[in-house]
Amino acid sequence: MDLIESIFRVNSAVDFEQIALKVFDFQYNNIEIYKTYVDALHIKTPPSNINEIPFLPISAFKSHKIMAKGKQEALTFASSGTTGKQTSLHFVADKSLYERSFRSCFEFFIGKPSDYVFLALLPSYLERNNSSLVYMINDLIEQSGKEDSGFYLHNIDNLAVKLNTLKHLQKKTILFGVGFALLDMVEKIQFDFPELIVFETGGMKGRRREMAREDLHAALKKGFGVQTIYSEYGMTELLSQAYSTNGSTFKTPSWMKILLRDAQDPLSLIEGFGPKGGINVIDLANIYSCSFIATQDMGRLHADGSFEVLGRFEDADIRGCNMLYEN
Repeated sequence: MDLIESIFRVNSAVDFEQIALKVFDFQYNNIEIYKTYVDALHIKTPPSNINEIPFLPISAFKSHKIMAKGKQEALTFASSGTTGKQTSLHFVADKSLYERSFRSCFEFFIGKPSDYVFLALLPSYLERNNSSLVYMINDLIEQSGKEDSGFYLHNIDNLAVKLNTLKHLQKKTILFGVGFALLDMVEKIQFDFPELIVFETGGMKGRRREMAREDLHAALKKGFGVQTIYSEYGMTELLSQAYSTNGSTFKTPSWMKILLRDAQDPLSLIEGFGPKGGINVIDLANIYSCSFIATQDMGRLHADGSFEVLGRFEDADIRGCNMLYEN
């Protein structure tokens, strides 16, 4: 079995660690900036377990082309970011890996795309080029094969008509929306569509005052008439996503893992559950880029393997999915 196939067949913690160490070996020897970073830390290589693997600061994607030797980009994704801020670029060597990862994640956590109509209210993403989220949702729309699926920019009234029609026809429907646009919508039009799955994909993007996730979700639940708001934890620099189906905690697919680092000592990991720390992500699917990334997000781990996102470090750029500030 080759390394890529083994990544998507991880079925235990031991299996994950063994494959992660193989991925580290590949990336250390094939990704120049990662090797340079690891060597600069003067740590023992190769690592003997995943807790010894160095995590590349996510800011490296703003200043370096992170790609394995001998590979060429098939896709280039750019992060959102505020006006005047330098954005991250993720050069994806094999688009089939990204597609396989997000399709598998979606099917595992939500279901088969062909069972749903997909609607997307994503003005801040559609207004720029090279959004990985738009690429993912466009693919899910194609996989659904439903004529009613589609993107909406600012035409909230047309989207409202579509939602009410789908409710009347009892069609299983998923609405992806950026926080500020969803809030604008329910402040104008109220719905009673309890079967609707609403995915909140980010915060206010500078369009409205930032608010706590709990407050945003409360307003959206009331406005759409649903019991919970779904969410996905993904970012430009990754190929995989964690999903929240309860409005608060996220779970990862088998080839993705969350570790926490000490906020005061970025090279030290936090053991146990409960304390807050910086989120480190292992995304084994990201094999031709970097699978070991230290994000600018704060989080908390739970004993059942789920995690919370608790905001961002104060000096972090406001960008990405689920980057809401907490009170």
